Amino acid sequence: MHDNPVALVTGANQGIGFQIAKELTHKGFTVLLGSRNLERGETAAREIGPGAVAIQLDVTDQASVTTAAERVRQEFGRLDVLIQNAAISTTADQMPTPEEYLRAHRPSVAPLAEMRAVWDTNVFGVLSVYQAMLPILRDTPNSRIVNVSSGAGSLTLVSDPNSPIRSFFDATYAASKAAMNALTVAMAIELEAEGIKVNAVSPGYTKTKLNGFDGTDTLEEGAAEAVRVALLGSEGPTGTFTHATMGTIPW
Repeated sequence: MHDNPVALVTGANQGIGFQIAKELTHKGFTVLLGSRNLERGETAAREIGPGAVAIQLDVTDQASVTTAAERVRQEFGRLDVLIQNAAISTTADQMPTPEEYLRAHRPSVAPLAEMRAVWDTNVFGVLSVYQAMLPILRDTPNSRIVNVSSGAGSLTLVSDPNSPIRSFFDATYAASKAAMNALTVAMAIELEAEGIKVNAVSPGYTKTKLNGFDGTDTLEEGAAEAVRVALLGSEGPTGTFTHATMGTIPW
């Protein structure tokens, strides 16, 4: 078994995933940078330096997920932390403005093919990776899962007529994060008796490719809560949804 604790971060060749991976290597982890494009993952791993290892992982491709799990098992023999960060908001090459995006993704007009593609990454991809990596997590003492969600997926918040994010709830991205939150609760319930912690975190409105770099928070701010929760010990909570400065977010 690998000596250092091992973390797998999906979608880690850029953005928040890259920052999470970078910070966890500084905490003594061997971090596996899951990347659809292995070459980009290897470039990111070189930039981070020792402790970072690129791994080809397309969460929408079952064969890729299965192969990645086999590599983790055979090469490292453990998985202390799984951070499910990979996500998309659109398949378009160029991100529309927030106003344009919302107009195009209201339930009455949301393109079903686009919605399926986003949910394939943000929801079904999360479940696929969970199922593939769970046997390794179960064999690793005090393992844990961190799902990178979004405050935009809080049904409680968007149901409040006075909530400032209410108008941003769309049928494609925001609804996919609400579904991811539901998966987080289901995972936490399933694994509670085994002591495997499962929590969701919101990075906030971070400046990344996902929002066309329209965000207001830095990558360091966006990665902070995922890193904190990834480092929680065996006495830490499970089934929570939190943000670095706002604290607990209602489901």
